Amino acid sequence: MSMSEKIRIALVKRKISITELAASLGTSQSNLSNKLKRDNFSEKELNQIAEILNCDFKGSFVMRDTGEEI
Repeated sequence: MSMSEKIRIALVKRKISITELAASLGTSQSNLSNKLKRDNFSEKELNQIAEILNCDFKGSFVMRDTGEEI
């Protein structure tokens, strides 16, 4: 599942529109929609989105051979 799909699911669960999220991020609705289409977010943006949606963002690597999360 892409990050954009996860964001869209969280928006539905929180009953927040893309327009409302864009305003909270200080960007335009069209800019946010384009980012969602391209699935192009920085870690900083993902943390901001998580904060707005009252969620925790976890970005990590998991070692395939050991299952260790980094």
